[in-house]
Amino acid sequence: MLVVARRYYSDHEETYEEFTNRYVKFFENVDEQFELQRGLNNCFAYDLVPDVAICEAALRAARRIDDYATAVRVFEALKIKVDKPSQYEDYLQALKPVMDELGVQTKEELGF
Repeated sequence: MLVVARRYYSDHEETYEEFTNRYVKFFENVDEQFELQRGLNNCFAYDLVPDVAICEAALRAARRIDDYATAVRVFEALKIKVDKPSQYEDYLQALKPVMDELGVQTKEELGF
């Protein structure tokens, strides 16, 4: 008798770079609001702060599907997720060119 065992999990632990690449690719292919918000919820649920590349891809996806509110919420999520206010400022500085290109502002810049 032959028994085949299947593994439904992986012993491979995803690196930060693989995580980043996976979510950048995900957001590059988003074409509806539900998928964008689901991806952001999943991405921000991990015990790490997403890379700038992920945030940029998410912002581009939000603007591509014309969801300005979710683009603003990316910054709200970042502000909550970082350990120090200076880290949030670093993200804002790194994302400033993309923000300007896409016309996205933070909640504070909008007066809220």
